[in-house]
Amino acid sequence: MELLELMKERYSVRKFKEREIEKEKLEKILEAGRVAPTACNNQPQRILVLREKESMEKMKKCTPFTFDAPVILLICADKDKGWIRKYDGENHAKIDVSIVTTQMMLEAYNNGIGSTWVCHFDPKKIKEEFNIPHNFEPINILPIGYPNKDSMPNPMHQKRLDLSEIVFYEKY
Repeated sequence: MELLELMKERYSVRKFKEREIEKEKLEKILEAGRVAPTACNNQPQRILVLREKESMEKMKKCTPFTFDAPVILLICADKDKGWIRKYDGENHAKIDVSIVTTQMMLEAYNNGIGSTWVCHFDPKKIKEEFNIPHNFEPINILPIGYPNKDSMPNPMHQKRLDLSEIVFYEKY
């Protein structure tokens, strides 16, 4: 499948099968995050792979949006490793982690595994529950697993603005 077609077809999965993700496929997903481009190649992403029942129960204390996925990737930014733009002091670790997450979502879909990007969580609670170091900032969680047979894209999934509404060209 061409990359653009894969990106158009991928959707947020909110119903998962209880089926485990094979180690090889999980490693491919994580490898996609490892090779993602980051500012100055600083690689500030820190990923905690959650699979145990106890960890899933902890995560449910932090967000209602786990969707009973068999695996949850807790993706953090090591703020001490982010590239800092000299003009305004902006730390790009969050941006880098977003790129990492996107690549993992696409690799998951390429392997028949669904995902959904979740930012609705209590970061303080996550840090407490999972003993996250002070310099790591939880950016998102990525529940992943095989889509349930009745999993469908949200009705808004195909609704996109026209390119003319989001792209502006300088004069040629």
